[in-house]
Amino acid sequence: MKEKHCPLHEKKCVPCQGGVPPLEGHRVHELIKELSPGWKADTEQHLHKEWHFRDFKEAWRFVDRISEIAEGEGHHPDIYLSWGKVAVTLWTHKINGLTESDFILAAKYDKAFDNSSKGS
Repeated sequence: MKEKHCPLHEKKCVPCQGGVPPLEGHRVHELIKELSPGWKADTEQHLHKEWHFRDFKEAWRFVDRISEIAEGEGHHPDIYLSWGKVAVTLWTHKINGLTESDFILAAKYDKAFDNSSKGS
């Protein structure tokens, strides 16, 4: 019986206690394909993305939304906010690398952006 695929944005972040290895390159490439365009993984095992907005207030509201998601998931990004732009960097600090939770949070941020651009 084939296992049903659960979209990343529907999964829950799993707290990392350390002692687990970061995801390997092939797995990072598989997971990044499940995200909206614009996400980039660097050689230091971090995920990055930038979103653009009409003004500072709209960018600020997006930061509020993704901050709530981060708190709810217990997994927190580095966030850069400027006029009309929000940039996020994700990685699992305990292991200084990427875990599936980083991709789950990325997918939830994409969903929040999609919802905000539809007036939600």
